Amino acid sequence: MQLSDLNKRRWAIFKQNRRAYWAFVLFCILFIVTLFSELIANDKPLIIKYKNEYLFPFAVTYTDKFFGGDFDTEADYKDPFIINNITQNGWLIMPIVPFSYNTVDYSLNQPTPTSPSLKHWLGTDDEGRDIFARILYGIRLSLFFAVILTCLSSIIGVVAGAVQGYFGGKTDIIMQRFLEMWDALPQLFILIIVASIFLPSFWTLLFIMLLFSWTSLVPVVRAEFLRTRNFEFVKAAKALGVGNIKIMFRHILPNAVIATITYIPFLLAEAIVALTALDFLGLGLSQEYPSLGDLVRQGKDNLQAPWIGITIFIVLSFLLTLLIFMGEGVRDAYNPRKEQKSE
Repeated sequence: MQLSDLNKRRWAIFKQNRRAYWAFVLFCILFIVTLFSELIANDKPLIIKYKNEYLFPFAVTYTDKFFGGDFDTEADYKDPFIINNITQNGWLIMPIVPFSYNTVDYSLNQPTPTSPSLKHWLGTDDEGRDIFARILYGIRLSLFFAVILTCLSSIIGVVAGAVQGYFGGKTDIIMQRFLEMWDALPQLFILIIVASIFLPSFWTLLFIMLLFSWTSLVPVVRAEFLRTRNFEFVKAAKALGVGNIKIMFRHILPNAVIATITYIPFLLAEAIVALTALDFLGLGLSQEYPSLGDLVRQGKDNLQAPWIGITIFIVLSFLLTLLIFMGEGVRDAYNPRKEQKSE
């Protein structure tokens, strides 16, 4: 796909901000690495050659009976009997970190949480789970959650702001009063009530947070539509009989999107912080999910193990700093004054 001249200038402006550019590069590397978390940290082999057959346990479930055991349940690849049967009939390759985010290491020779070692690079939490694996999976979960929440809330916020700003009048007044009342609702108390009734999952928590996060972009889009709806090209389109929907989303929306794009990295950062905070308070995802907020809570509860708190502080600070630097670069790239200077 070839970029237009305008987008080429914006990309050049973005690259001129070295801090934002390298933050973008590091963020892409981090995101790509976490996509392959199962290949880096897993308690299942990557490849097994068993009786001249190649198997991929990290992606396919094989039973205990398949490897000569007695049970129909999934094979335990830390069981010496299973390992012995595999090595006698072939070989296996384990990931670099032979622990998943929910793997409990029962072979520890000291009380949990254990300090960093060659076996557990960042130590273990108070349940004996590998901290590096939980961070790797936790970053991926947080990024997916933040991206989905930001995309959905942006779509709803842009549509609501477009309707409010384009039509104005009573529509604008009614929607503005509704937004004021909606933003005044105690979000934390609602989350407490919901968490006490339902066991929060990824999608239920996403839906609950979406109910309140979509309002952040409405004022920006509304202001842009209020400003643009009186331009000559809008009046000309109306005079030619073009429908309101077409005018809103084909002629005015591209101008409003420019104003909203600059907010996206900051919305991603807010979503990650919100999810981490809820997990820290015990109102977010359950224990079956790899959660950065759970590690923050464990750092607070285990002050005798400072490596937990220090590690999660560095990880969150690094991740949020990258997003903030990227946001600054995007803001500069879409600044009309900077575009004129680049010309």
